Amino acid sequence: MTANLTTDAPPELATVESEIARACLDAGRDRSSVQLVAVSKTFGADAIAPVLAAGQRVFGENRVQEAKAKWPSIIAGTPDMELHLIGPLQSNKAKEAVALFDAIHSVDRPSICEALAKEIEKQGRSPTLFVQINTGEEAQKAGISPAEADAFIATCGRDFGLSIAGLMCIPPLEEAPAPHFALLAKIAARNGLKLLSMGMSADFPVAIQMGATHIRVGSAIFGHRTTMTSAR
Repeated sequence: MTANLTTDAPPELATVESEIARACLDAGRDRSSVQLVAVSKTFGADAIAPVLAAGQRVFGENRVQEAKAKWPSIIAGTPDMELHLIGPLQSNKAKEAVALFDAIHSVDRPSICEALAKEIEKQGRSPTLFVQINTGEEAQKAGISPAEADAFIATCGRDFGLSIAGLMCIPPLEEAPAPHFALLAKIAARNGLKLLSMGMSADFPVAIQMGATHIRVGSAIFGHRTTMTSAR
């Protein structure tokens, strides 16, 4: 799903869309091969409304509780949109996550797999699932280490019956992102996974060059993070 933006789209969104189109052209890719996930975490309905009105239909949130507080009413009025969970998921939030999100980018441990499998069967909903890979092996960051990725991906299907569609990563801030994107693409390829969630506001053109299918862009569209107010 790619945005078919209106001519009066917010300038920030229009600029991002232009940069995506340019990066796709440079990479010899079709624009439709890259899905823009507009990361609306901490922003309320007043900030989301013009982006939604412009034609953007895919949004990302970091926290289940925040998304639950602001998105149901928006989704009710725009049934063709998608909502993606791009932040960490706790097992006790799996029920709400499966009910609310169309994609979950942060599958990273067996307890999450077990909780998701239970809720997917119970609810009859099947969000698109990404395994998060900690490509920089940072102690403070969630995700499976690259060395354990193949075994974990196999476990997701064999032990829990989960269908994993792709991989996600967040490169270390102080390192060049390209090697991390290349590593993620390599792991995905050898496991037969087609989707790559990688690239944010500062580096999404590089991610597109390296094969990203989903880019998670927040500040370049919405500006600096603030405290959510209008969605309360």
